[in-house]
Amino acid sequence: MTIVFYDCKTAPSPRRARILLAEKGVPHEVVLVDLANKEQLGEAFRKVNPQCTVPVLVTDDGLTLTDNASIAAWLEAAYPEPPLMGRTPAERAEIAGWHWRSEFEGLMAIAEGLRNGSPAMANRALPGPVDYAQIPELAQRGRARVERFLEVLEARLAGREFVATDRFSIADVTAAVAVDFARVVKVKPDPERHPNVVRWRAGLAARPSMSL
Repeated sequence: MTIVFYDCKTAPSPRRARILLAEKGVPHEVVLVDLANKEQLGEAFRKVNPQCTVPVLVTDDGLTLTDNASIAAWLEAAYPEPPLMGRTPAERAEIAGWHWRSEFEGLMAIAEGLRNGSPAMANRALPGPVDYAQIPELAQRGRARVERFLEVLEARLAGREFVATDRFSIADVTAAVAVDFARVVKVKPDPERHPNVVRWRAGLAARPSMSL
């Protein structure tokens, strides 16, 4: 059985998994899901993932994984080289901590700002099969949180090539996706205020996976 990856080229969540697949060199088939036209809410896709979200990875033994956490865990176990979640207990802890911060303080903050502030997402303040009303105040808070995340990342990257440990990891993947996607809430690294972030992101651009 072939590995199948359900993707959307414009969304940050599947991009994270897409980068991991490329870094691991995992052969797979791609099924594109049109989020703009709400294909994820249709009956056909609900049969794949009742949570109505991407990414989804169907493994070669038929396991259906419907979130980035499970996809990353499976890929790291099934394809341990190169290691993206650490080798030693200390590395794994450091990477896990910065991965979590990049997701919670970066991507989740962006989602908070976008989903509560975009007219196109009225009643879609949270992803999934249930509609939730927007809270305008959360849009303002989300943007402020993203600005703070850039400050934290700037301090962390001083004198460092990567976010965690001394090599590329899943923490860099999630942080880079967050930095790139922050444009949707009109936040981006400033060369004067965030020189370390700009340098780090420019360095990652040399990796083919980061252009996906």
